[in-house]
Amino acid sequence: MTDGTGALLVGTRRRGQQSASDAARRARGTRPLAAVAAAFTLAQLVLVRPVLGLGWDEIVYVSQVTSHHPAAFFSAPRSRGVSLLVAPVASWSSSTVLLRVYLALLSGLALYLALRAWRGLFPTRVLVTAGAFFASLWVTLFYGPQAMPNYWVAVGALITVGCFLRHRAARAARGALWGVAAGAALMAWMRPTDAVWVTVPLLLLALAHRHGRLLLALVGGLAAGGAEWVIEAYAGFGGLAERLAEASRIQGGLGWQIAVDDQLRSLGGRALCRPCTGEMPHPVITLWWFVLPLLAVLGLIVAVRAGRALPTLLPLACATTAALPYLFMIGYAAPRFLQPAYALLALPVADALRHLVRTPRGRWRPVVAAVVALGLAGHLAVQLTVLVHTVERNVDSRRDWARTADALHRLGVRPPCLITGHEAIPIGYYTGCSSGATAGNNENTTVGEILDTADRIPVATLTGPDGTPPRYARSWPVHRISDLEVRVAPPPRPDGSR
Repeated sequence: MTDGTGALLVGTRRRGQQSASDAARRARGTRPLAAVAAAFTLAQLVLVRPVLGLGWDEIVYVSQVTSHHPAAFFSAPRSRGVSLLVAPVASWSSSTVLLRVYLALLSGLALYLALRAWRGLFPTRVLVTAGAFFASLWVTLFYGPQAMPNYWVAVGALITVGCFLRHRAARAARGALWGVAAGAALMAWMRPTDAVWVTVPLLLLALAHRHGRLLLALVGGLAAGGAEWVIEAYAGFGGLAERLAEASRIQGGLGWQIAVDDQLRSLGGRALCRPCTGEMPHPVITLWWFVLPLLAVLGLIVAVRAGRALPTLLPLACATTAALPYLFMIGYAAPRFLQPAYALLALPVADALRHLVRTPRGRWRPVVAAVVALGLAGHLAVQLTVLVHTVERNVDSRRDWARTADALHRLGVRPPCLITGHEAIPIGYYTGCSSGATAGNNENTTVGEILDTADRIPVATLTGPDGTPPRYARSWPVHRISDLEVRVAPPPRPDGSR
C-alpha cells in the first residue's frame, strides 16, 4: 500500500513537472512572436507618428461614432467594422494622437495573435520571419495605426486559415474551431466581400472533405460579421442586390479589368491610384513584388517534397483568391487592397527563405545566406524609404486641410455649418462642418436642401484648381484659400432674400 501511494505521488510529481516543462516550452515559443509584434508597434509609433492627421476614408469611419464632428456620408461599399473598432476611443475623445496610439497597440496585439494561430504548423523561426516580413512592408506599417479595414482583414485571414488547419489536424482542438469563426467574423465585419474571397478555398475544402464543424464555423463567422452590412442593405439601400450594385457602381463597375499595372504604380506610396496614370516607380521599388510570388511557389515546392503541402498550399490559395478581384476586376488601385494577400504569402515565403539558407540537415549555406541577408536588407531599406516619403506627403496634405479649415473659420464658417464641393468631406471634418454633395459617389443632398440650409447656418462651396463652381453658388462672394476658390453664402436679409 505504501509502495502504491509512493508510486502515485511520484507519478503525480512527474506529470506536474512535465506540465510545467510544456508550459515553459510554450512560453519560449511565443516570446519571439511577441517580440516581432512589439517591434511592429514601436515602428508604427516612431515612423508613422501619432500626430498624423486623419485621412479621407478615416474621417468617414471615425465620424460615424464621434460626438465631436458630424457624420460624413457612408457609401454602399463601406462596412461599420472600423467605426466600431475605433469607438472605444473616438466616441469620447477627439484626440488623433490617442487614437493612433490605441490602433498601433491593437494592431501589434492582433499580429501576435495571428502568428500564434500558426504555431505547430510551421517552426517558430519561420513564423518570426513571416511576421517580420509582413510587418516591415511600408503598407503594413503605414496602415497599422490608421482607421482602415484592410489590415484587419489580413489579420483575420491569418487567424482563419491557421485555425482551420489546426482543427483539421486535431479535431479535438475546439479552440481552433472558435478561432476559425472569430477570424471569419473579423474579416466580414471589416469588408464582407473580401472575407468571401479569402475563404473560398476553405469553403471548398470543407465541403469536399465533409468537415461539417469547420464549414459551420466558417459560415457562422461570415454570417455573424456580415449581418450588420446585410441588414443595413435592406434598411438603407433597398436590398442586398441593390447595395452590391451600388457598391460596384461607386468602384467604377466590377468586371474584367486588369489592374496589375495600377497596383505597381501604387507601390511608390500612392494611397489611392484613381485614375492611375503617370510613370511606373523605379524598378528597385517594385522588384519585391515580382520576387514575392516566386518565393511563395518555391515554398510550396519545398513543402510538397517534405510531405507537408497543405499548410503551405492553403494560405497560397487563399492569398490568390484574395488578390484576384483587386488585380483583375477593378479599374483602380490602392496598395492596402492587397494586404490580406501579402500576409498569407508571407508564410510560404518565409519557409522558402529558410530552405534557401539551410540544408535539409539544418546546416547553413554561408554564401546563399549572405546573398539572402543582403537582399532582405535592401528590401527593408526600400520599404522604409517609401514609408518615410509617404508619411511626409500625407502629413503635408492633412495639414493643408487643417489650414483651409482655419481660413474658413476666419471667414465666419464655424460649426454648425455645411461644406460642399471640392474635398468637402475632409475639409468639412477639419472645419467641424457637415459635408454635402449633389452628385457623384458621395451624393447625399440636393441644391434645394443646400439653399435652405444656408438660411440657417453658414454654407461654403469649394472649387478646386480648374474646377467650375456650381450654378447655385456663382453669385456668392468669392474668397481665395491657397489654390481653392471659396464661395460663402451671404446671410439672408430680414425679408428672407439674399
